[in-house]
Amino acid sequence: MRNRLAEIRKDKKMSSEDLAKRLEVTRQTLISIENGRYDPSLSLAFRIAKLFDLAIEDIFIFEEGNKNEE
Repeated sequence: MRNRLAEIRKDKKMSSEDLAKRLEVTRQTLISIENGRYDPSLSLAFRIAKLFDLAIEDIFIFEEGNKNEE
C-alpha cells in the first residue's frame, strides 16, 4: 500500500515529531508508515485521516497485486 502521508504532513508544515506526538505513536513508527515499510492499523489510519480532515483513501492508496493481499 502506498501513502501520501509525508506529502500531506509537509503541506501542513508539520514535523514528523509533531505528527507522531499528536497521533500518540513514536517518530520511528511514523517514518516507517511514510516510507511504506509499515501499514498502520485501521484505528491509526482513521486517526490520521481525521486529523487531516481527509478520507482514508485520500491518504492511503491500495494497489492491486499487493504481496500481503489474500
